[in-house]
Amino acid sequence: MVTRRDVARLAGTSEAVVSYVLNNGPRNVAPHTKEKVLRAIDELGYRPNVVARSLRTNRTHTIGLVVPDNANPFFAELAREIEEVAFEHGLTLLLGNAMDDDGREAAYVRTLIDRQVDGLILIPTHGPRTWQSLLAASGVPCIVLDRELDGVEAGHLLIDNEGGAYEATRHLLEHGRRRIGCIAGPEDIHPSVDRVAGWARALREAGVDPDQMPIAYGPFGRRHGYLGALDLLFRENRPTALFVAGDLMAFGVMRAVAELGLTIPGDVAVCSFDGIVGTAYTIPSLTTMRQPLEVLGRRAVERLVHQIKGETGHEREVLAARLIRRGSCGCPDTIEGVSHAG
Repeated sequence: MVTRRDVARLAGTSEAVVSYVLNNGPRNVAPHTKEKVLRAIDELGYRPNVVARSLRTNRTHTIGLVVPDNANPFFAELAREIEEVAFEHGLTLLLGNAMDDDGREAAYVRTLIDRQVDGLILIPTHGPRTWQSLLAASGVPCIVLDRELDGVEAGHLLIDNEGGAYEATRHLLEHGRRRIGCIAGPEDIHPSVDRVAGWARALREAGVDPDQMPIAYGPFGRRHGYLGALDLLFRENRPTALFVAGDLMAFGVMRAVAELGLTIPGDVAVCSFDGIVGTAYTIPSLTTMRQPLEVLGRRAVERLVHQIKGETGHEREVLAARLIRRGSCGCPDTIEGVSHAG
């Protein structure tokens, strides 16, 4: 078995210098010496004992990410951005899929803490969160995305959901639509509640009573979008536009509109929220409030790294979504706004 001493002998240096190169230690190693060490590692096929190194440094160089449902393209695309930045920092990402189940979410949080990850990034489900006390007691560095988490010392990265929904609804109003219904998410999670609030605020400012506008609450998914749209569009004096609180739901909405023999945007203008890649490739392409996934992913990992190092990172940060104007609202049809993942 090749040892660190063998690497040092071949490179003509000390074991300490080899250790500095392997661990990016505090001592500056001359570039030519570092190159000799790396060549020796490659030539000998040396592989450090990761378990032993973890015991010495009290670091595993792994972080955990728990998402509500990785079948949802929004969470899948966000996880991709997080993994890319984690890799840049020499961190391995362990992913847990809660499948919108609090018990499963709690099991992943417990398992990741037991595996001694250096930190956690969490996007909580809307269940009772039975694992919060465990997380608080563990002291594991943590960043929470998308939703508020009280009672835990963690950094928060949030989206201005109310402001984004307000802008989307204002955009529909600017297209001359006055009767604007809403396909909303669950009534008990912050992003959904805030998006409904932004929709209602824009209507009130335009002199439209939101209580007189149709709204359908349900899960963030295609089926709810489909069934909710059928419900709203079958009503007497149907809406001429829909603000949809999530892109997946908007895909279901578009199916329902087609089945009813209506057109988008002619009969019903549609604007949604999230900005996932697939919105650019519908017909017409979907106008949406795009969440800054690249920024979310990078900020989440960088702030977690700061916490792991014992620095700051517990702040609450709110980012803005950006309106991507496309064909579903009446703007020119385009695939503008697709991220690099598209």
